Amino acid sequence: MKEIKRVIILGAGAMGAYFASRFFQTPGFETAVLARGQRFERLKRDGLIVNGQHLALPVAHPDRAPWTADLVIVALKHHHLPGAVPDLRHFVGDGTTLLSVMNGLDSEETLAEAYGAEKVLYATSVGIDAQRQGNQISFTSPGKHYFGEARNDTISPQVRRVQIAFDRAGITYETPPDMIRILWWKFMVNVGVNQSSAVLRIPYGGFQTYPEAKVVMEMLMREVIALAQVLEVDLQPQDVDDWYPVMASLSPVGKTSMLQDIEAGRKTEVEMFAGKVVQLGQELGVPTPANQLILNIIQVLERSGSQ
Repeated sequence: MKEIKRVIILGAGAMGAYFASRFFQTPGFETAVLARGQRFERLKRDGLIVNGQHLALPVAHPDRAPWTADLVIVALKHHHLPGAVPDLRHFVGDGTTLLSVMNGLDSEETLAEAYGAEKVLYATSVGIDAQRQGNQISFTSPGKHYFGEARNDTISPQVRRVQIAFDRAGITYETPPDMIRILWWKFMVNVGVNQSSAVLRIPYGGFQTYPEAKVVMEMLMREVIALAQVLEVDLQPQDVDDWYPVMASLSPVGKTSMLQDIEAGRKTEVEMFAGKVVQLGQELGVPTPANQLILNIIQVLERSGSQ
């Protein structure tokens, strides 16, 4: 497979801006952010400011593709994905790899249905504490980014090609043997810390300080473990403990994406976190009372915050 040179980023929020900045600032890559409408005009006019550095990133319009991408990185909110998938149609060719760093368990399936499973790799990001305010994005920890096929006992040529690109761009990554386990581990983390931070209105430092906050977080996480075990995904109670060293490395004043959404009066991803847990619990006969409660609370917070 040919070397990755042309990169499209779909989603210019905190996560998308991180990847865009790494590829844009690395010689040898042609990088563009994909947008339409007011977002297109705003990005063309203002660019992005990442950790205080202004980046005049090229902005591509979905109807005017300058080239076919070698790599597409999708970094959207869950509820934006269905409407945005068609925007990639002019950028995806036979040699394109799609990598979704979105939260949740379903984005890869959505992309595979649209463009073919052979083009899609599994991916997730852990430990990046990026925050966004307008076009300004800041982070103290770039985290680690996991990607690969469902199983990676042998590294495929497609995965190796992305590894080489990440090496060149200075992006810390790992390709684990069992990528499905890692997706579920990150899902467990998001269900726990994202949602409890939004309800308790505390940054990462609150979980580093208050035992009561940890109790709430762990109650949500353990319901995910119960679901995973029914589905024969290798997620264990020890995985909750394995999250704490990662959380300890995050800035105490850093905020989860869901807390940022609640504070800004934006739509959250609660349906893909608690909503997904409750749905799977009903299908599998696994009780999920903690996530049912959180789902109801956050939906009320969304409605009251948008009024």
